Amino acid sequence: MERESMSYDMVVVGGGPSGLAAAIRLKQLAAEHGRETSVCVIEKGAEIGAHILSGAVIEPRALGELFPDWKERGAPLLTPATDDNFLYLTARHAIPLPTPPQMKNHGNYIASLGNLCRWLAQQAEALGVEIYPGFAAAEVL
Repeated sequence: MERESMSYDMVVVGGGPSGLAAAIRLKQLAAEHGRETSVCVIEKGAEIGAHILSGAVIEPRALGELFPDWKERGAPLLTPATDDNFLYLTARHAIPLPTPPQMKNHGNYIASLGNLCRWLAQQAEALGVEIYPGFAAAEVL
């Protein structure tokens, strides 16, 4: 049985935050060096973000390295984390504890990872990344 095939310089399996960021960065680096590089992202979900259901506290430094103007581009990081509470929970009480330094979220944002992935996909497509949701990787050819 002969299958249809397409060739790419890079294929990223998984349209999560790291896969999309890798595809975006590769296209950015190729453009900086004047090279044409074909990049494809395949995602087994029906759409980008379909399997990313959680919310998260996001530290935006890496996003700022990828897109220094992420706020102007409309990244869906809209709710700054303004307060930290570190609690020891018992059956009847919540006992406040000092917040460890690594758990302080000043400068971070509360966001939906699914929305962030959908936004990253838009940015990737604007750079020329081809995204194919609904395709699971079966084997390396």
